[in-house]
Amino acid sequence: MSVNTEQVRHIAKLARIAMSDDELDRLVPELNNILGWVEQLAEVDTDGVEPLTAVIDLKLRLREDVVTDGNLQAEVLANAPDAQHGFFAVPKVIE
Repeated sequence: MSVNTEQVRHIAKLARIAMSDDELDRLVPELNNILGWVEQLAEVDTDGVEPLTAVIDLKLRLREDVVTDGNLQAEVLANAPDAQHGFFAVPKVIE
């Protein structure tokens, strides 16, 4: 697969990238090289190869999933402009 100048101009328009004709002419061979590499990768036989998420087999150290309140009520409410009975106090809004 290869692209021509008009296709690159269309791609640039979709990406909302302003490009001069000289820039488009320089980009066409670069995109064609990239597409050639992708085609070359598609030719590799990957049957029987397990998908990887990382090259090194790392295991995450997981903590126990426990819900807590954090015991930070006083510190959090210290930042409030108005706190009453352990909650943020806000003005009443009536329409």
